[in-house]
Amino acid sequence: MRVGVVFPGQGSQALGMGADVAAQSSEARALFERASSILGYDLLALQKDGPEEKLRETQFSQPAIFTTNVALYTAVGDALKPVASAGHSFGEFCSLFAAGALEFDDALRIVDERGKAMQYAAELAPGGMSAVLGLDADAIRRVVDTTRAETGKRITLANFNSPAQIVISGDLDAVVAAGDAMLAAGAKRVVPLNVSGAWHSELMQPAVERFAAAVESGRFATPRFDVISNVDAQPYRDAEAIKKNLVTSITHEVRWHETALRMLDESLDLVVEFGASGVLGPLVKRLPNAPQVMVVSDYAGVEKLRGLLRQAQDDTGAAQDDTGAAQDDTGAAQDDTGVAQDDTGAAQVGVKA
Repeated sequence: MRVGVVFPGQGSQALGMGADVAAQSSEARALFERASSILGYDLLALQKDGPEEKLRETQFSQPAIFTTNVALYTAVGDALKPVASAGHSFGEFCSLFAAGALEFDDALRIVDERGKAMQYAAELAPGGMSAVLGLDADAIRRVVDTTRAETGKRITLANFNSPAQIVISGDLDAVVAAGDAMLAAGAKRVVPLNVSGAWHSELMQPAVERFAAAVESGRFATPRFDVISNVDAQPYRDAEAIKKNLVTSITHEVRWHETALRMLDESLDLVVEFGASGVLGPLVKRLPNAPQVMVVSDYAGVEKLRGLLRQAQDDTGAAQDDTGAAQDDTGAAQDDTGVAQDDTGAAQVGVKA
């Protein structure tokens, strides 16, 4: 079975996430303990007990989401052997970990610095994000350009999640004004996102220097399998490209739709989303010729995936056994044919004699 794995990013946090997988998987629990040691606070306690407002702050939500995503993935065990991966926004760090391009400690330290740098930028310039549903990209760009010109505020397209779901980001009042204009232009809905800043916009520029230094300190390797970048929707081929795109992405549009399409070029049988909230799975399901999609958000999901992988392995073994038996039957038939030909030859010799 060819499996692709995807990991959500900002906004996928939920109070209580990670608690049951940490309670039932020693591997997951060890990751949370390691994370708490690196971060200097009890991460799992924050996720279990809150307060929710604190968990929503990007300096806390990013390490929490990263660790939860990775803990769910790790709990599945060695039966899971992905051939491709993609992560939405900083969820890409989970993909890099899964592909062996970045060790857990390094990845978490960089994610922690990313969250702190972005929190600093968000406090300098409060902003917001909204998902626009049911309005095409060209119409959204026109509204964004008009809003920027009329208000003098900063606003941009931030996430191209699908042709029917595009996220805008920028100064909060500009995002609100643009949202109203989107509805007037025919959008089905405009949904404010559960984030504490204007991610993937120019408002994040003050975060770049600190984050770039953290990325540069990381020990990156070439991924063992394809990790598709959000920046250019192409698989990474070397460590320097990874570092460059990670830094670029902090102020750059997330090209999720193109990224997911590129991942499906890997002829996947199954795509698994690991995260507290199933946000990417539904997007993947809507893609043309999408494979089976599964969301693993808790330990029950981990066990369900293990069962699916075991069944696939059993089916593969049975198919190989059937192929072997067929080859044996073919070999036996060829032997019988050879014997028959020998008998015919011997008879012909007898006639000539």
